[in-house]
Amino acid sequence: MIRGWMLAGSGAAATAALLLVFCLYLYRFAIERTPKSFMRSDPNMPQVEEKIIREVREWFRAQPFEDVTIRSHDGLALQGRYLEAKCPTENAVILAHGYSGRGEDMAVFARFYHEQGFRVLMPDNRGHGRSDGHYIGFGWHDRHDYVRWIEYMVRRIGERAKLVLHGVSMGGGIVLMTSGEPLPPQVRCIVSDCAYTSVKAILKYQLRQIFKLPAFPLLPLTSLVCKCRAGYFFGEGSAIRQLRNNKLPILLIHGDSDTFVPTSMAAELFEAIRGPKDQWIVPGAQHATSFLTDRQKYESTVLNFVQKYISAPAQPAEAQHLRAWPE
Repeated sequence: MIRGWMLAGSGAAATAALLLVFCLYLYRFAIERTPKSFMRSDPNMPQVEEKIIREVREWFRAQPFEDVTIRSHDGLALQGRYLEAKCPTENAVILAHGYSGRGEDMAVFARFYHEQGFRVLMPDNRGHGRSDGHYIGFGWHDRHDYVRWIEYMVRRIGERAKLVLHGVSMGGGIVLMTSGEPLPPQVRCIVSDCAYTSVKAILKYQLRQIFKLPAFPLLPLTSLVCKCRAGYFFGEGSAIRQLRNNKLPILLIHGDSDTFVPTSMAAELFEAIRGPKDQWIVPGAQHATSFLTDRQKYESTVLNFVQKYISAPAQPAEAQHLRAWPE
């Protein structure tokens, strides 16, 4: 009898140890700052034509980008690239890139806004590119970073600045999570392309897609690891909850053939938006390819939405006092 209990206890301990090891692996796989080579072979991630990539890179390299640096609330050096407009303007866009990417991945959008006369800022998110950070925040900690980038742009342009936030994939989640923070009146509207509803929801979906595994108990245990190592539980990072505090106009874009971030999440997000809102579900577009799938309509949809709100008077009642912080 005692031997049986000992064997059962040993088996339970071994199972718990294996669970912990696998959850540590999942943390490293998804959250820790490591090369995400699986993204290149994921069948749910469409491949962009080399010709398009080459064309955008040539444009990017030809522009007089300025390297800029700010300090996050928790002491990280965050890097970005700033492009001045062709003519003097108060209009500017802050672009938020996707998972495992970097600011320059948003060059196709930078070119679009630059051609429309905007100043452009392309940050590298924490844990990405040239910015500090040992983990991926999935937008939850990044939202504070983007508040800092907003403050930087207001100081650079002046109080009459008119800012647009535009993010794709994880960047779409970032700008939606940022929308729930107290923002200055210079932020006029938000464009979110193929965003997820929450960190927990997208990781649950990907755990099933990649590993064919259920969320319980792996996701709660990995969330605990994330809290210990990166400072947040997966359940904290919710765009849905942040949208309850948002009053800014939001345009949601999502491809109807997106299998990396399911299109159903767009409906949940749209329902949660309490301020002015618009939505475009792009026929035939896979994940993060709406711009390439129907470029002409993408540009006209975004431009019509953005122009409507950057030309409107600011709402001072929603303003916050800009904090003083070191550059």
